[in-house]
Amino acid sequence: MSDFGPAALIGLAIGFMFGFGCSLAILYSIYLGGYRKAVQDSLLREKSKRWRETLRKVGERAAKAEAAAKK
Repeated sequence: MSDFGPAALIGLAIGFMFGFGCSLAILYSIYLGGYRKAVQDSLLREKSKRWRETLRKVGERAAKAEAAAKK
């Protein structure tokens, strides 16, 4: 058992670091792609339908929160 322990711990550590690094790379690429798209959309003169709908929903939530705070 003592011969197997250090090798298993080293393998576990290397595997965890490799897996964690890969997942960070994937998350970063997803974030960066979404960020680029959001910047492109924000610079358009004519905003997209989805952007206008989201803005409307945010406004409605803010109005509800303000009305609830007044009560």
